[in-house]
Amino acid sequence: MPTFDDVCARALALPCSPTLLPRLADMLARPEADVSDLADLVGLDPVLASATLRLANSAYFGGGVPAETVGQAVLRLGAGELYRLAAVSLASRWMAIEADGYRWEAGDFCRASVVQAIAAEALARATGGVDPDLAYTCGLVHEIGKLAVAFSCGPSFAAIRAHRAAHGGTWLQAESAVLGFNHAAVGARLLAEWRFPAACVAVVAHNPPDASLPAEHRALAAHLHAAHHLAAALGLGQGEDAFLYCIDPELLAAHGLSAELIERTLPAVLERAKRLLQGNIFTGPVKF
Repeated sequence: MPTFDDVCARALALPCSPTLLPRLADMLARPEADVSDLADLVGLDPVLASATLRLANSAYFGGGVPAETVGQAVLRLGAGELYRLAAVSLASRWMAIEADGYRWEAGDFCRASVVQAIAAEALARATGGVDPDLAYTCGLVHEIGKLAVAFSCGPSFAAIRAHRAAHGGTWLQAESAVLGFNHAAVGARLLAEWRFPAACVAVVAHNPPDASLPAEHRALAAHLHAAHHLAAALGLGQGEDAFLYCIDPELLAAHGLSAELIERTLPAVLERAKRLLQGNIFTGPVKF
């Protein structure tokens, strides 16, 4: 059975890690960054550069005169839209790794992650309690450790299922009992190695949130906790573990995330997911 270090090492050796995303977020946070700086960074990734030009020239953003350079495309899209595009473009390639431990179909992990990112951002805007861009990023990579565990520990999933059937509890508890570690710990290690923000690493490590989570990260964790619940309710791309998860209603209430707010947010999240995922919202591989 692979060890925790084995699983992390195999995942970190894959060539499609989203290491450019923290660099882009850092640049967008700096007031002195200009369009040429952003264009140079986007240009380091040919696939992202092509996606940026394609989106800038789409019917939604196109203004009649086509954007011919990455710089023109960046200027047309604006920082917010560029960041959302970059996040899904960079992360979705890593999420396209073939792994079936959680009984996913093709594209399911990416689909579920995108929906959770959209939900986290929407809830953050509704409450004003956390930065929406940070919520989006963390929502996208919140359960990225699952992919690494499924990639390396596929033969152990029968034992995880059997343990849960025999002892009850959450899927995370069954993973810990069988493997000696769980996907939350793996995800946190990967994000730390890829130099994601400390807040991102913390909320992934404490998923679901617990009493040991530092106070400065509890608001962000609460929004991701609610986003997980909302995404699971929509059912898009969810694995077999989706509802084997403990919801903390007191944490949600403490940060203004009432059941009524989550329910009101659901239609807008679904509509945006439909626009972003297009024909792949229910099934099929997801590419950006």
